[in-house]
Parts: sequence; structure tokens; C-alpha cells
Amino acid sequence: MILVTGGAGYIGSHTVRELRDRGMDCVVYDNLVTGHIEAVGDVPFVKGDIFDKELLLKTFAEYKVDSVVHFAAYSQVGESMAHPAKYYRNNVAGTLSLLDAMLEGGVKYLVFSSSAATYGESGEGLITEDSPQRPTSVYGQTKLMMEQFMADFDRAYGMRYVALRYFNAAGAHKSGEIGEAHDPESHLIPVILQAALGVRDHIGIYGDDYPTRDGTCIRDYIHITDLADAHIRALEYLKNGGKSTHYNLGNGNGFSVKEVIETARRVTGRAIPARVEGRRPGDPATLVASSEKIKRELGWDPQYDSLEEIVASAWKWHSAHPHGYAK
Repeated sequence: MILVTGGAGYIGSHTVRELRDRGMDCVVYDNLVTGHIEAVGDVPFVKGDIFDKELLLKTFAEYKVDSVVHFAAYSQVGESMAHPAKYYRNNVAGTLSLLDAMLEGGVKYLVFSSSAATYGESGEGLITEDSPQRPTSVYGQTKLMMEQFMADFDRAYGMRYVALRYFNAAGAHKSGEIGEAHDPESHLIPVILQAALGVRDHIGIYGDDYPTRDGTCIRDYIHITDLADAHIRALEYLKNGGKSTHYNLGNGNGFSVKEVIETARRVTGRAIPARVEGRRPGDPATLVASSEKIKRELGWDPQYDSLEEIVASAWKWHSAHPHGYAK
């Protein structure tokens, strides 16, 4: 049985859906602070916090958990810069609590939701797993510290892990039943689509003076279902005797903020007002992934590799759920 922490969140719920569709048993563990019970579906659910060691151990025993996919963390770059204590407490101390419980409960395998934010401003064209990790945000720093914890637990206790450093998760499940819903929303594609729907009056472009082709930040967007597939492949790799490692997840193509807005205008057929605003602290100019390692070693092959496909799947969800999971 697989325990999915943060399984009611955006990436977690899509991974749970993919696990279920492949006939793999899992249980969702989430405190619902940012997650949505509506996204969980018909899999077992435990409402709990990763600081609650007793409940974690009880859940491990009751469901005979042998592995964990760990999504539970705060994930907003801007908020992390304004409230670092909140991020260090929840992401770093919370992960240590989870690892302690796994150690005591005899759970040996962990797939971890890491981030391209651990690289910071690399200055490289395509970021590989060997690129320097110099986070420019508190969020990125917490993810890097969490990776370091896991490496130490592997060295000392043989707890094996895969850290998946993904770039910009985007899109929604092909059914349109689950998708991205944060409150407040800060991710680019859903914010653009909220502007298309009139939920907000414009999309803010945070800085147009970066050293990029049009002055706006460039990011690598990867479809949420392709992300879910990578988590499952990583878990199978560990259970088949694989050693602890790290993988980048991206499409290898970078799109600027202005290019994403133009794509959304084409997909939706709507005028989307945009306004240039000040830069956000902690935002690197360019983050684009090389995912050759996971393609080579795990056979991962993104199925949704065009920005139009990604935005179209997100539009299917957002146009039917303009206020997320709210009734």
C-alpha cells in the first residue's frame, strides 16, 4: 500500500487518480489546509498532519504501508519570502517528522516532490541534475534541505528515495473532473485562465526587464498527468531495487510569460487583459529542464508535450470550475 501525503492537493490528487487507474492501492493522508476532499475520489482517506507521528504510525500499520509519495508542503515562492518561518516549520520540520515515523514504522521507500526551485538562478541553458543547487527563494531552500534529510536517512538507515525536481506543473486530468485550485491562486496558467473567465480583471506580469527574449520570465511547463506517471515509475524503480537518486521533470522547452498569455488567448478565444507589474522576490529569469536522465533510466516519455495541449486541458477544468472546487 502506498501512502500519499498531500494527496488532496493539485499534484497529489492527479497522482492518486493515476495510481487508482492502474490498479495500485493507495491511501491519501492530508490535513486539508490547502487540499480538497473533492479531489480525492474513491480511495481511502485519512485526515491528518505530518507532525502527528502517532497517527502516521497507526495509518502505516492499519493499511500495511510500504512506501510513501510525499507532496505535503507549502509551495508559494512569494509567500515563502514574506513568511520564512512558516515554510521552514511546515516543509522542513514536517518532513523530518514524516521521516522519523517512516523509520519507526519500517517504511523504506519514498518518492519526494522536490522542485526546480532548488537550482535557483543557474545561468545554464538546460538544467541537469548536476547543475549547482543555489536556491533564490526560501521555498527552494526548504526543498533542498528536505532532499538533504533524505540523503542522510538513506546513508544512516537505508531508507531509499527518489527526489523529483519538477519545473512548472500545469494542466488538468483529461476527464476534467479534477484540476488546479489554490486559494489564493498564484500559478501562471490558472491565473491567466481566471482572467479569461472574468474571475479577475487582468493578469499581472511580474517584471518585463529580465534578460530573456521578451523581458519576461521563462519557464518549462509539464503536464500534470506526465508528472503523475513519473512518480509511479520512480516508485516502481525503488521497489525493484533501485538506488536513491534525483530526476528533473520537464519538457525541455521554455516559454515566456508573454508567450503563455498569447497561447491562452488562442486556446480560449478570449481577450485576456495583461498588465506589467513589479518583479517578485525570488523569481529566477529562466528555468528550463533537461529530463534526459529519467527518460534514459526509467523510460519516462511525456505524452502532453505542447503548451497548447497543456493550456487546453487546464481550460477544460477551469471553464467548468471557475471557482475551483467551491460549490
